[in-house]
Amino acid sequence: MTIIRRKAAAGPFDGEQSFFATTAKGVEEVLAREMTGLGLGGVTMEKGGVRFTGDLSACYRANLWLRTASRILVALTEFQCHSPQDLYDGVRALPWDRYLTPDTTLAVECVLRDSALTHSGFVALKTKDAIVDTLRDRFGRRPSVNPKDPDLLVNVHLVRNRCTISLDSSGTGLDRRGYRTEAGEAPLRETLAAALVLLTGWDGTVPLVDPLCGSGTILIEAALMALNRAPGLVRERFGFQRWPAFDATRWRRLLEEARQTERTTLAVPILGSDRLEDVLALARGNSRRAGVDKFVSFEARDLRELVPPPAPGVILTNPPYGRRLGDEEQLKSFYRQIGDVFKQRCAGYTAWLFTGSIGLAKEVGLKASRRIALFNGPLECRLLKYDLY
Repeated sequence: MTIIRRKAAAGPFDGEQSFFATTAKGVEEVLAREMTGLGLGGVTMEKGGVRFTGDLSACYRANLWLRTASRILVALTEFQCHSPQDLYDGVRALPWDRYLTPDTTLAVECVLRDSALTHSGFVALKTKDAIVDTLRDRFGRRPSVNPKDPDLLVNVHLVRNRCTISLDSSGTGLDRRGYRTEAGEAPLRETLAAALVLLTGWDGTVPLVDPLCGSGTILIEAALMALNRAPGLVRERFGFQRWPAFDATRWRRLLEEARQTERTTLAVPILGSDRLEDVLALARGNSRRAGVDKFVSFEARDLRELVPPPAPGVILTNPPYGRRLGDEEQLKSFYRQIGDVFKQRCAGYTAWLFTGSIGLAKEVGLKASRRIALFNGPLECRLLKYDLY
């Protein structure tokens, strides 16, 4: 078996490292632009994510600031893997005593596709065996496995017999900002909501309206952007904070820099409405925990009663689309109503509608000037742009 990638540096994360940020399908270009804006180096798009290079500070900064990334993985090694022995030997070749101790808890996640090894659970177990055997040889005792809340989360990516071993520096997914304790029905992930806002080009200079706001995720993410508030500031912790090599001083410095760059005022309103008061109670709670409740207004209002601020402005909304919340046939009249409200009440606005049903989108009765394919989990969706003259 031949190890293809570089050897580990003298320290756990000395010098420049290779990182891979995962994201939803269709969001790779948005994420790459975010990385470039953060000053990260070696930005390269791939299917399902974006690679970048940098030191430990780059890893911390990416976790703190990236709005559309799901996880930040630290690549350790890569090798050809055609058998259980290849896998075991490849994992054993790594100096695991640099990344964890016998007192550190461990878990292994596996992504497996088109390979000689066909069972992800077996691959994860074999990887775990190689790691704990290495620690037992070094210290005489082995670390414990904690699948729910590990100190170190190891990621195995085995595709077409090529195996990449990485450390997951994020811990829980970056979509879990920490402000949304209750999401309501059919929630939109925070990372995807942020991607939608970025794709509209909204920059905080014109009003933003979501007339079907649900639990408020789109508007909360927009407010965080407009205030230049790092999305990671709301989270309690990241995976890397539990690593033996965690640099607390460097992390505190990045947090302080982030807080100092926040804005304290917005020049335009961010408005959400929904007909259900209990849903709006969730939205208000979420915005309060996100620290943006002073900047986002929610009110109970039927779609037909929408009165947006004077144009120009942006409407961005994610209506129900049948496969999640009810029968698609029953929603056709609702989508026609959306189109009528856009035409009759929103002249001068740019409207964006995110839906998982092309059939329902046709009921809007307006010609989309742009169509962007995105995935909400496994479901292929479209973000549709309407210029409302």
